[in-house]
Amino acid sequence: MPPDELEESFVTHATPRRAGALAVAATLFVAACGSGGGATTAPATTAADGGAAESAPAGGAVTGSINVSGSSTVEPISTGVAEALAASNPDFKYTIEGPGTGDGFAKFCAGETDISDASRKIKDEEAATCQAAGIEYTELKIAIDGLSILTSVNNTAVSCLSFADLYSLIGPESTGFATWSDGAAIAKELGSTTTLPDADLTITGPGEESGTFDSFVELAITPIATERGQEGTTRPDYTASPNDNAIIAGIGGSDTSLGWVGFAFAEENKDTVGEIQVSKDVNGTCVAPTAETIASGQYPLSRDLYIYVNNAKEAENPAVAGYVDYYLADGTIASVLETVPYVNLTPEALAESRAAWDAAE
Repeated sequence: MPPDELEESFVTHATPRRAGALAVAATLFVAACGSGGGATTAPATTAADGGAAESAPAGGAVTGSINVSGSSTVEPISTGVAEALAASNPDFKYTIEGPGTGDGFAKFCAGETDISDASRKIKDEEAATCQAAGIEYTELKIAIDGLSILTSVNNTAVSCLSFADLYSLIGPESTGFATWSDGAAIAKELGSTTTLPDADLTITGPGEESGTFDSFVELAITPIATERGQEGTTRPDYTASPNDNAIIAGIGGSDTSLGWVGFAFAEENKDTVGEIQVSKDVNGTCVAPTAETIASGQYPLSRDLYIYVNNAKEAENPAVAGYVDYYLADGTIASVLETVPYVNLTPEALAESRAAWDAAE
């Protein structure tokens, strides 16, 4: 690629405090325009290509430390980005944890973290807390995920559930139901013709601190609950955990289980859990969660994933700016998602995130 085109491609990122990350991104972009070498840890191709990657140049272009907390769903993406950046920037350090989106926002709005990973948009009350604390932030969409509805691989009696069926089993009116068939009356009231088996119902899922919980409730439960004059939440009597691996273990530990996690964790554990197809409409078309159906929005339990950046911390800590610049560089997310099975943003959506980031400086 001609040097003048390269310079033009990066002019919007050329600010003093982001010069180090710019050098990283520019090197990656040059590699993308070249002969295309073998894959290593950091990206070198465009997100649209979804191709292989080259590591960032050595020499400590990004230095300092960052503190990230929030969604356990987004944590593997943010960690993958940090690992790739640190591999060639030894003076870059990071702490990334995934206690849940809600817990992450609590720390973020208390000024305890630089970046908050989120599997949903910030809630109005969380935004108000940040505002009261004087914390301004930038919201950046970074990938797409689906919520997988799961059961044991040994459960062949259930292959598709509608939102009505899920409400009848997990919604607020299902409290105390011990078998799948206990939900049949509610499901029938909602027009469902699904046959719910007469088998023990053991539910394991994320707790209220999780964005995965919030997204599931918002998409599958609240619309029906509102119509029926009920609170938009789940039944309280199920095994809740903030740990996705513990949820997988719980679902896999019962032959007639039911639960939900993010698509990535389900894909990584197909030997233990089976994915149930989902229909938004009662007795509607069943759709399996795949990268394609999630990206297109055909799968009804699809959601966007985000990072939220504290603007003041970005201004005072070059490591924050360097990390986010690298996060949004061509090919970074695509490279990470080669091993973490979420879904890439479209080039247009990624460009919108970059524009939001550029506008925030």
